[in-house]
Amino acid sequence: MDLDAVEVRVLGCLIEKQRTTPDVYPLSLNSLRAACNQSTNRDPVVAYDEATIRDALHRLARRRWTRFASGARAAKYRHLLDETPGLSVDQQALLAVLMLRGPQTPGELRARVDRLYAFRDGELETTLQSLIERKFVARHERRPGQKEERYGHRLSEDLEDEPAAPAAAAAAPMAQAGPPQESRLDRLEREVEELKRQVAELIGRE
Repeated sequence: MDLDAVEVRVLGCLIEKQRTTPDVYPLSLNSLRAACNQSTNRDPVVAYDEATIRDALHRLARRRWTRFASGARAAKYRHLLDETPGLSVDQQALLAVLMLRGPQTPGELRARVDRLYAFRDGELETTLQSLIERKFVARHERRPGQKEERYGHRLSEDLEDEPAAPAAAAAAPMAQAGPPQESRLDRLEREVEELKRQVAELIGRE
């Protein structure tokens, strides 16, 4: 489950928008870019372009965690976390908040997850424990001066081990750098898939 920062942000946004704006879900590439780059409920704030997000979707599709969903006017995308890893709605909600905001205390999670899923008393802790048992979430040691333990996702643990400030500072160069280097074969496969989608859209309009 070693995802990069773009893949984590894309997955988190797909889950979030499925719950908060179901009328426009699955998301077009443009809507997904806006969701990834919004300045609210995000840490760090980033500025990914469409090519960066498209490449992340391509990599996630290889894991069978996202899928292309044909749209009337534009290609749309959805996550498959309810199918491939088999995560429940409450587990998805908690994981999305951790993916979009980084490690948090139970109190912070309770305040931020409510718009995605309404947990009853005691349910949030139970769901956290189930995610820990499935190795999607880890419990972090309390920092000096903190009263509560923090929890973070394990989709890319190397990102979560860094202090918050350096991670935020690194966001801008990462966003400008674009997608990781890919092989010629990967690039050709991606281009073929894009052409197939465009042909399907043209056929659907006839």
